Amino acid sequence: MVRTIEWKDGKVLMLDQSKLPCEVRFIECTDYLMVAEGIKRLWIRGAPAIGIAAAMGVALGARDVKASNYDEFMAGIEPVFETLLSTRPTAVNIRWVIDRIRNKLFVQRHNPVPSLKTMLVEEAERVLSEDIEVNRSIGKFGAGLIKDGDTILTHCNAGALATGGYGTATAPILFARDQGKKIQVFADETRPVLQGARLTAWELMQEGIPVTLITDNSAGSMMRRGEIDLVIVGTDRTVRNGDVANKIGTYSVAVLAKENGVPFYVAAPTSSIDLSIATGDEIPIEERDPGEVTRFYGSFSAPGCDPVWGFVRIAPEGVKVRNMAFDVTPGKYITAIITEKGIFKPGEIKDLDAAK
Repeated sequence: MVRTIEWKDGKVLMLDQSKLPCEVRFIECTDYLMVAEGIKRLWIRGAPAIGIAAAMGVALGARDVKASNYDEFMAGIEPVFETLLSTRPTAVNIRWVIDRIRNKLFVQRHNPVPSLKTMLVEEAERVLSEDIEVNRSIGKFGAGLIKDGDTILTHCNAGALATGGYGTATAPILFARDQGKKIQVFADETRPVLQGARLTAWELMQEGIPVTLITDNSAGSMMRRGEIDLVIVGTDRTVRNGDVANKIGTYSVAVLAKENGVPFYVAAPTSSIDLSIATGDEIPIEERDPGEVTRFYGSFSAPGCDPVWGFVRIAPEGVKVRNMAFDVTPGKYITAIITEKGIFKPGEIKDLDAAK
């Protein structure tokens, strides 16, 4: 399994997911601004993964803060926090990890500044290792929802690439496979950035799990034909009433699943649960560069993966574009939410002890 991100020799080593599946390339981030750029430019993506990246970005940024006491240190690191918080607004994990770090620093405020900087590196590595264990727990709970012979639909990428390792939506699939269940996966392509086509299909092939890539607008027809037994997706933010924000197109899949009697499950680590928000209507929805819609990143000039990649225009110059990166799926369309603490109905999320 390819590691998405790690702290190595005082740098953040980040897999450039924008080049997958044609090139496996790692970028060395030497300061927090590079980490922030990586989050914005989708070198790294997925709510848990960008939370880990933010923790490591804080550790990098803290290294350059000149301070002799706690107050000076906090004043110096505040721009690091703000820069990382501004990168992607929908996923809650960046805010979750920044709040966690603030609390840790406050508890250790009487320690000398060098020890605070060391603690931040240790905390970033702890966030990474904890995430992997959380994903495994989601896998153990979620595997019970999968029967031998099932075909599972997933949308976007909520695998190891979107986390510290193992994945959220893919974790039950991996556990079911390890239990000896014969399963297969349909992966939506996930326009416009094609995370399903480029990332999920690639990951599952690496794991030896039978996967079939389908266009986004094929899912409903396949449900109606009885070719899909259940849906498992990830989430970037789940709020108090059980509404879920996930990659654009998730809402459509959920509605189609409800119409066709197909169970729709959401894999949600508690780090992505935001009990401060009452309903999904309050979740900020990121809108991205129109160029992601009007251009296709790749090459049509040669079969396979051309070593020279670029943007190929597929829409008229000057056309108006809305490029919403996420949508909100109301809890009424969700069969259950799989967390590392167990499986819950959407209406039970408000009662979940999601202490971070």
